[in-house]
Amino acid sequence: MNPTAFAIVAGAAVCHAIWNAMVKAGRDRAVTLAAISFSNFLVGAVLVFFAPLPAAQSWPLLLASALLHNGYYIGLNYAYRFGDLSQVYPLARGMAPALVAIAAYLTIGEVLPVEAIVGLALVSVGIALLCFSRSATPRDPRALAAAAATGTIIAAYSLADGIGARLSDAPLGYISWLFLLEFPTAATTLIRRRHAIRAAAGSALAGLVPGFLSVLAYGGVIYAATIAPLAVVSALRETSVVLAALFGIFLFGERPIGLRLVSAVVVLSGIIFIATA
Repeated sequence: MNPTAFAIVAGAAVCHAIWNAMVKAGRDRAVTLAAISFSNFLVGAVLVFFAPLPAAQSWPLLLASALLHNGYYIGLNYAYRFGDLSQVYPLARGMAPALVAIAAYLTIGEVLPVEAIVGLALVSVGIALLCFSRSATPRDPRALAAAAATGTIIAAYSLADGIGARLSDAPLGYISWLFLLEFPTAATTLIRRRHAIRAAAGSALAGLVPGFLSVLAYGGVIYAATIAPLAVVSALRETSVVLAALFGIFLFGERPIGLRLVSAVVVLSGIIFIATA
């Protein structure tokens, strides 16, 4: 894998795990997610004045991705409302690599080297182990359904953005407009919950920090997708589930630990294969 792409996506995975843990810990997750979306909008509103305009052929994918991101925030909010971080997050994120690999092959004929396929498989298996670990609290079917729906949306917007950024001839411009188009999500949620914002002012302000982390995380992933295979970028990005599982154990007291540690070893093995592919 391209060393630059590897470094960017690895850093993005760390940022992504941190901001998801902050959302889970928030007093009002809907307000926190709205603040994150608003942070993305603010960054996009500044960058569009400096970045070149994306090419016309990328705009349908850009608009589709913006709509999919709206669904992502809704699904994530419901998943965290009813489930543990260390199980909801792996299920939502863990579906994406395999789905992206299949979709990228069918749509743009992207074929991976054997080492990358082995690495992707190990990452997916390691993530699946987290999904099937027994939690100290009973699983809520609503959490699993929301997480599965969110995972499908993640795969869809990952494919749209990977192809869209390549067609745009201006990855930074594409990223800027994608963040700018998150304004409806932020505005709608903040207006709908305006009476709760004062009571959850801490959540709103705390949402700005994970918001800027999400900008770094996803902006880096989109750029990496222009210089590395989409499935490989997706698989490496989802290694953030290992960090999320550890956050769940040590920050939120989620149990048990054993299978989560085994999962971490399997995922890290997959990362080594991907890095050398």
